[in-house]
Amino acid sequence: MRIARFSVSDDVGYGLIDTDEENGQEYVSRISGHPLMGQIQLTGERAKAEDVRLLSPVLPSKVVCIGKNYADHVAEMSEITGEGTEEPVVFLKPSTAVTGPGDPVFHPPISQRVDFEGELAVVISRPCREVPRERAKEVVFGYTVANDVTARDLQKSDKQWTRAKGFDSFCPIGPWIETGLTVEEASDLRVTTTVDGEVRQDGRTSQLIHDIPAVIAYASSFMTLLPGDVLLTGTPAGVGPVEVGSEMTVAVERVGELTNRVITRD
Repeated sequence: MRIARFSVSDDVGYGLIDTDEENGQEYVSRISGHPLMGQIQLTGERAKAEDVRLLSPVLPSKVVCIGKNYADHVAEMSEITGEGTEEPVVFLKPSTAVTGPGDPVFHPPISQRVDFEGELAVVISRPCREVPRERAKEVVFGYTVANDVTARDLQKSDKQWTRAKGFDSFCPIGPWIETGLTVEEASDLRVTTTVDGEVRQDGRTSQLIHDIPAVIAYASSFMTLLPGDVLLTGTPAGVGPVEVGSEMTVAVERVGELTNRVITRD
């Protein structure tokens, strides 16, 4: 299933995304309640996807991010972030950084270089701690697409990543949560990022240094993960700067596409 969070006027709800086989039109079928808090029930309300606004599919308590998780990306960023490490590199993005598909990404005036970083993201299904890797699939609700937007110059000057990664709008996620993939299937998906139609990143999750079960086990070894928390698995090589006006599209095979444009804040 593809579960979306959407709004119509001032009304916000959750729905299932489906495609009409005859005309190829996408629809949103509203569901009652919260998909992470109980069984999904259809209300009978249905609308064309083009007539609603898709929002970030979850509002996580935290976004847990894995850095240096593709060897080629480690190599391209070694001058700024150093060499690879034996254990996963973990950092957090605040919940206020989360934004949705089609929403703007604000270029902070304090930064001279803002980069895109396309990633597969995991959505956690239930409270969990100290999850063994062999049981990681039990805490996965589904998968979505993320862009770990980064003020690269601030990352370099600060020597740590909180400010560079934490600006409002620096964590677009969406367009929905795909619940129909196993952990094994999610472990070999193509991840691409295009900027203004030009492919900049092209990798596969099979290239992850620390795979999905490993990063769930590691992150949960020292913090409790809550329902709706989002775990970013890392970005392939090819990251680079965007300018005001640039349109970024991150696509993950079998999950979806996430597009956001960079603007200045009024």
